[in-house]
Amino acid sequence: MKKILFLFFAFGLMASTAQAQFGIRAGLSSANFSDTNYKANLGFHGGVYYTLGTEFLSIEPGIQFAQKGFETNQVPSGDVITESFNYLDVPVLVRLSFLPGLNVFAGPQASMLVSRKREEPGNNQTATDIIKGYDIGGVVGIGASFPMGLNFQLSYDLGMSNLNYYDANVKNRVLKLSVGYDIYRRY
Repeated sequence: MKKILFLFFAFGLMASTAQAQFGIRAGLSSANFSDTNYKANLGFHGGVYYTLGTEFLSIEPGIQFAQKGFETNQVPSGDVITESFNYLDVPVLVRLSFLPGLNVFAGPQASMLVSRKREEPGNNQTATDIIKGYDIGGVVGIGASFPMGLNFQLSYDLGMSNLNYYDANVKNRVLKLSVGYDIYRRY
């Protein structure tokens, strides 16, 4: 009973000192598949987030569009093949601010495949049935917050689902550099 009362007290204290922020975030992505020798594919990501918590600890769900994929050379011709996948990512991050303006974060992420585009000389494809339509993974990173709602972050997405790309066991790996802006703040 004491533990339950303590949890209610701690949650109430956090809720009474809670801060809420709604914002937008966008940036560049460098994506590739795990366990391959492909080149990374440069892409874009952008979306919205909502942060709720205290200055020290917060939870941040979000939704964003993200481009993923890879680039490789076809053997023996040497032609470049670019494979682009567009996903809708839904991360739920836990942020821990250990210094003023600096934070680390981690959390799960669910992703849904929206579209695919394979470009190679003489053959372009858009069928999505050659790859699993969803990805479950995680996100880790570090962020910096500045006055007037501006923030930057560097994150790494680790896909944990086998994407079954042409029957190969590969996973998404994405490095993201983002800039964000808090549109609404409640303190």
